[in-house]
Amino acid sequence: MSVTPKSMLPAVKAMLHSVYDQPDTGAVHAQFDRLLAYVDGKLPDAHEHLNAARANILAFTSFPDGPWQLIWSNNPSVSTVKSADAPVASGSFPNRDAIIRLVGAVLAEQTDEWAEGRRYLGLDILTKISPPPRPRHRK
Repeated sequence: MSVTPKSMLPAVKAMLHSVYDQPDTGAVHAQFDRLLAYVDGKLPDAHEHLNAARANILAFTSFPDGPWQLIWSNNPSVSTVKSADAPVASGSFPNRDAIIRLVGAVLAEQTDEWAEGRRYLGLDILTKISPPPRPRHRK
């Protein structure tokens, strides 16, 4: 949202997040339209940017609503890295290599959990959102 002035960023960000909180496709698109109406007169650059990115922002609605949050959010990965990175701000690590080892260990542990079946997008969800296989034609 680099085209949004810093003073307006919290309001625009809150409205954008409210788009993702909607229960169905129609409500998502209606809330996005309200966001566009909100920024239309006040922030023409933000309106143009959001309107141009509409298809990408709302692409998650083409999937069944079950895995929506898993598609539009990467929070598990981000929050894991942020929590591992928190001690860096307080100066708890002696050098950069120490934090890289910690973050690497956390990510390796997360990879092991996913490999053991606690997948972010489980097979049941992938099966639900996958299109049916096309029949093969014999020549």
